[in-house]
Amino acid sequence: MTSAMEKNISGQAAIVGLGATEFSKNSGRTELKLAMEATLAALKDAGIDPADVDGFCSYSVDKVPEYEIARLLGCKEVKFFSQIPHGGGAACAPIMHAAMAVASGVAKTVVVYRAMNERSWYRFGAGSYGFASTPIFENVNYGWYMPHGFHTPAAWVGMFAQRYMHEYGATSEDFGRVAVAARDFASTNPQAFFYERPITLEEHQKSRWICEPLHLLDCCQESDGAVAMVITSTERANELSVKPVVIKAGAQGIAEGQQIMTSYYRDDITGLPEMGVVARELYKQSGLTPDDFQTAIIYDHFTPFVLPQLEEFGFADRGKAKEFIRAGHHARGGKLPINTHGGQIGEAYIHGMNGVAEAVRQVRGTAVNQVDNVRNVLVTAGTGVPTSGLILGSAD
Repeated sequence: MTSAMEKNISGQAAIVGLGATEFSKNSGRTELKLAMEATLAALKDAGIDPADVDGFCSYSVDKVPEYEIARLLGCKEVKFFSQIPHGGGAACAPIMHAAMAVASGVAKTVVVYRAMNERSWYRFGAGSYGFASTPIFENVNYGWYMPHGFHTPAAWVGMFAQRYMHEYGATSEDFGRVAVAARDFASTNPQAFFYERPITLEEHQKSRWICEPLHLLDCCQESDGAVAMVITSTERANELSVKPVVIKAGAQGIAEGQQIMTSYYRDDITGLPEMGVVARELYKQSGLTPDDFQTAIIYDHFTPFVLPQLEEFGFADRGKAKEFIRAGHHARGGKLPINTHGGQIGEAYIHGMNGVAEAVRQVRGTAVNQVDNVRNVLVTAGTGVPTSGLILGSAD
């Protein structure tokens, strides 16, 4: 008998529905409409009546309120709703929260969603955020960095990347190999914005600087689109016609010295200790090890942060991810192909939710770039911020 102290959400909930819009640079419709399209598609995929939904979870930056989706769906009683902060760091947490709600009996059918017109309506990387007019804590904090040129996410990540390169001998070409592999997967994914548009390492190196050491092709896209999923209990999932994707672990993490993209005052800024928190908890919940994964979705808003994530999860020793990448283990045909949909670099930037969707497809066996015999998939969320992660897999 598992004691109360040992209980966790592993194996108690499953993803049973998946829906998404097309990914574009100009959707031509509101974020609410995008969210509804993805949600209805996910519920249809699951074979569940929209009126049966009694829970919702999304990101705090999602501008689509859950009560409006509930009204449009015709939901009768909604018993659970939550929003996760920290942008891309939230990518896996809505599924974790949904699993917690289902496992505890608070809700039976939870929809998670992310809808955004992040290209046609607003741009996260613009470098002008109006912080001075809204002097709340987080905005005031950036006031210590912006006078020194730290205006954009690329600049914030560039500082960490430079130190990582200095400490471990990684190069811009190593980052480029991450981008090349992502674009290779995107080139064979009809849903990807960069479908049939692979790149070479030479093209990566010749792309313009955004903020050294980041080239243009080290940076994720700005995209319009939406993704939604339906979570219910594994017991109920087994009664549905779709193959359930079991949530084997879910975790969030904040580490010592944490700030939002600017954790520069830690003794060492070459790692991602918040992702280490997530890794240890995921492994503890699931009982799995790095050798148990056939593929992974590693959050790739910027290529340099892919390397320390591989290290935090034990796929490579500290400072050795460059060798992992140089050997092509992350690429098509490698021992741990990552971001088989093309990632946020090649498919779309839907704040990581499209990466969770790819993990679902890999477990179902329906991915365009399907990896053989997938039993477990690791998914990570945004880096440089309080973050989250998931392990999804097939039923044992």
